[in-house]
Amino acid sequence: MRSSRTPPGRSCHPPLGASGRPRRTRPIDTEPSALRPPRKGRGARVNPTGRFETARVEPDLDALADSIRLGVLTEPIDERAERRPAASESPAIRTEEGRLETRAIPDPSRSALTFNKSPDLAFDASLNPYRGCEHGCAYCYARPTHEYLGYSAGLDFETKILVKERAPELLRRELSAPRWRPQVVAISGATDAYQPLERRLQLTRRCIEVFAEFRNPITIITKNALVTRDLDLFRELAEYRAISVSLSITTLDGELQRELEPRASAPHERLRAIERLASAGIPTTVMVAPVIPGLTDAEIPAILRAAASAGASRAGQIVLRLPHGVRELFDDWLLHHRPLRRKKVLSRLASLRGGRLNDPRFGTRMSGEGRFAEQIEELFQLIARKHDLAPPHAPLSAESFRRPGGTQLDFFHG
Repeated sequence: MRSSRTPPGRSCHPPLGASGRPRRTRPIDTEPSALRPPRKGRGARVNPTGRFETARVEPDLDALADSIRLGVLTEPIDERAERRPAASESPAIRTEEGRLETRAIPDPSRSALTFNKSPDLAFDASLNPYRGCEHGCAYCYARPTHEYLGYSAGLDFETKILVKERAPELLRRELSAPRWRPQVVAISGATDAYQPLERRLQLTRRCIEVFAEFRNPITIITKNALVTRDLDLFRELAEYRAISVSLSITTLDGELQRELEPRASAPHERLRAIERLASAGIPTTVMVAPVIPGLTDAEIPAILRAAASAGASRAGQIVLRLPHGVRELFDDWLLHHRPLRRKKVLSRLASLRGGRLNDPRFGTRMSGEGRFAEQIEELFQLIARKHDLAPPHAPLSAESFRRPGGTQLDFFHG
């Protein structure tokens, strides 16, 4: 193996572990990508070196090829390592998923809410009960957040899930604090709060129980039909105009969806979830997100039509964005799942991003710019209006907020 160091002049700060000490730099991806087939049930095939790693290990391809040819190496190196978790990663829960398991790792975070002032988001506060996401969407913009934890944005993001076991208790403490100003909290900004682990752990549900008790408004976005499990709590919040739910639908093609979002709910299940939510009187939005130019943009009319038939009341769209290492991961996905579309997709995406595959600027990062971006938005708006999915915005209300033991007037008159 050949080790390459961080280039001189580059500032590289390794992430800290739970003890406050830097995590040990570990080798990642010791098997060449070309030799590894797509993994069933996983969006990424590889574990690229994180951008905060001070060193990386690269395979000696000639020696590795000889080892495989001679039968010395018969099992991918990274899979053998997966079965030997470090002591610091002792999982709270393990779920066997073939040869590559999902690990649930306790998250020692001391707060449930995070805050981010962003001019192109309609909220400042967010709640993410998990870090990482088992849905494994190949394009997920949140993948690079795992690099801050000393993990990879690739397979680690979807197989090593950090679980905020104390999130409900921490949330209660934060909402009870006098400094809390009632406001909309977005659930699932950097994860999916209804990913498969939630079915068993119910952290999201327990957090929503707290929001319902305080009558604090929330907005949820998910790709999982499990969201309908919490209809009883949504009905309670809806009485105070304190809930909205969005289902994200990227494609109606079941085969494409399974490859692109391997552990998210199937398209028809998400449409059924929209129907159940709408029938219960819950304001429900369909998000055509992400729109992947050259792959899914032609489905915009069909997705909006199906969502309107299911009862959605609003619609939105976001164009694919590929920050940091997601660029390489999504390119790898195209290469192995849609090689004939790869050139077209990347070319069209670059045309939206000023010749690059990602543009992080506020105001354009969600929509892109240029003529093709305008065409996507014009088509979306035309079809949305046709199906009555573009009504005037009805903001959620924090007027009924209350703290246990007090009244809703305590906040406004206290």
